[in-house]
Amino acid sequence: MTAVGIDAIEIWTGKLKLDLAETFAPEKGEDPEKYTKGLGLHASSFPDAHEDIVTMGANAAKRLMDRKDLTPEDIGRIDVATESAFDNSKPVSTYIAGCLEQVYDGDFHHANKGERKFACIAGTQSLDDAYNWIKAGRNRGRAALVVATDTALYARGDPGEATQGAGAVAMLITEDPNLVELSTEQGYGSADETDFLKPNQQFPSVDGKRSMQVYLARMREALEDFESVSGATHPDDFAYIPFHTPFPGMVRKAAVLAYRHMIRDTPVEEDLAEEIGFQPREEDFEDREAYEEAIRDHMDDLSSTAAYQEWYANTVEPTLSISRQVGNWYTGSVHIARAAALKQAAEQDIDLAGKKLGVGSYGSGAQAEIHAETVGDDWREEIDQLNVDEQIADRYDLTFEEYENVHDRHNHDKTIEMEDFTVPDGEFVFTGTGRMNERLYDYVE
Repeated sequence: MTAVGIDAIEIWTGKLKLDLAETFAPEKGEDPEKYTKGLGLHASSFPDAHEDIVTMGANAAKRLMDRKDLTPEDIGRIDVATESAFDNSKPVSTYIAGCLEQVYDGDFHHANKGERKFACIAGTQSLDDAYNWIKAGRNRGRAALVVATDTALYARGDPGEATQGAGAVAMLITEDPNLVELSTEQGYGSADETDFLKPNQQFPSVDGKRSMQVYLARMREALEDFESVSGATHPDDFAYIPFHTPFPGMVRKAAVLAYRHMIRDTPVEEDLAEEIGFQPREEDFEDREAYEEAIRDHMDDLSSTAAYQEWYANTVEPTLSISRQVGNWYTGSVHIARAAALKQAAEQDIDLAGKKLGVGSYGSGAQAEIHAETVGDDWREEIDQLNVDEQIADRYDLTFEEYENVHDRHNHDKTIEMEDFTVPDGEFVFTGTGRMNERLYDYVE
């Protein structure tokens, strides 16, 4: 059976930076460690005045196409995943295609274009769509371009304000991929939830505590469903486990839940039982509430063991290095987690070819998906070409007053004129609106 997966990726981060410890915390009268240790975040990325979800997505896609020496005729499908769309009819993919047609010979007139929406999981769902399209033999030898692009803004003063971020991830989906092959097996956990939503509004309504509970519940369901088709999982199965990362503190909770599940009824649990006892079993409790309290206490104990901490440090912590510096990218967050893990492996000269990743995606509303990915032989060549570290280092460092202006600039309900903080160079830029209120773009050499 032909392998299908991600052949290459590119990343474009918003060109502005808000330092949470040095700039945000003092203005909020908060201890910086609330953000750096509690949330696990050091900075957020924001779009400059000339940037938005189209420019970030198109710039990531152009970088990918240039590196892979692709033309529009090589692309048979463009899927954009976003929860920051500004049009309820015209998809962002058409805007991105229009941008790319400014700089390439040929066009995307025979490429299928669409836009996926299911909160943060839409990026992974777009990967699934591209995978299925190729597996069905409908691609005519062409590749699919998947772009996850978002500007994750909260209302000022909202508890989620510190987790904001902006950026795009472009992924090329092909047969015989260089980077990772996607597994046929998938697991889902889905339910009608109101943990996070935007009913005809730009800024989300969030039930923070409920959102954490729903995230963990859907992840557990997805893992159980994945195992129903793939067989039991074990912590040693995966070199890395990238999770959807709204903020690293959330991943810490998901990771210990996954570890507890994977070691259940294994020699690992037996060894740990000498230190913290066996995991609580529901049949040993008279009511659900007592059982859940026992589970919480056990997971606290489990997370403090040397065995768990070593596993977490090796398998999960490396996935968080980019997110700590850029914040939540909604549909792109799990995909920068994958990139962060592979980037660290390359830097440490770890041979990952043939090793597996366990990918945990999530979208509020709510759905989780678990699938596996097998790292390709030429993964290192692809990852070495990312320049995300340089992008992060080159961002303009905002003052708090400048941050407020940037926030207003990208608030759909406000019309704020703002000078660019950075100089566009070899990139697509937003130039204004047309006669039908459509957004206009140009390429700046």
